[in-house]
Amino acid sequence: MTETGREKLRRLCAEDIPAATQLSAQAAWNQTAEDWRTLLELSPEGCLAIEVDGHLAATTTLLCYGRRLAWLGMVLTKSEYQRRGFARKLLTHALEYADKMGIATIKLDATDQGQPLYGSLGFRSEQEIERWSRPGGNAAQLPAGRTSVEEPWRDLDSLVFGADRSQLLERLAQLNPPRSLSQSYLLSRPGRVTAYLGPCISENLGTARRMIEECIQNTRCAWSWDLFPRNQDAVAVARDLGFSPQRHLVRMARGKELREKEDAIYAIAGFELG
Repeated sequence: MTETGREKLRRLCAEDIPAATQLSAQAAWNQTAEDWRTLLELSPEGCLAIEVDGHLAATTTLLCYGRRLAWLGMVLTKSEYQRRGFARKLLTHALEYADKMGIATIKLDATDQGQPLYGSLGFRSEQEIERWSRPGGNAAQLPAGRTSVEEPWRDLDSLVFGADRSQLLERLAQLNPPRSLSQSYLLSRPGRVTAYLGPCISENLGTARRMIEECIQNTRCAWSWDLFPRNQDAVAVARDLGFSPQRHLVRMARGKELREKEDAIYAIAGFELG
């Protein structure tokens, strides 16, 4: 890692989680300390930070799904350190690491503010993605799903998503067991402000609707749901269940063309996960 004056570029570590959680909360994002811990456990080499005078100033994460795909996320800079090029430094380092690893495709979900930076680093726009929300109360507790070792709910995911993210799914399922019907599944988890719906993969609208309805019924918490507007079935279910669009982002990619099967993706895993 590199150090210039009082600035130090290094790997993010477990001791940074409280400060990283404060950083994402300052940006009004929904990640919890457990979300940061998931990224660190799955990709210890890809989670990067810049510290200034011993304080966490900026972060970027790179989560690799084999060598076919890697996901960039958590591009954050503390307000007092913005406009000092920290995001570009971290992204450049992450991309160099991905190239060294031989990653074929790198993707991210970009805000309007971030798109020019990502474009200058070789990313191209693929499609729109939106966050839909439903109001409610505290998101600390969620009803558990149900699954069994015999259920093949993971089998469809790599065909739809385009890469093997089984380690991520296993981690999320350990924390909050999924709802599954045949090869379709839905995961959910608590968030800092709202509960989070996703990922949800299904090739059948009726199955997807049933799982989502079961997940949110009898809950009083607020929900967030990230979906592709191109999947009109997902949009229709979200609207029927009282969700409305809140944020608009653009999915961007660098490297080899790799597209998801949007019509079977009813909810993504998260802007930082894909």
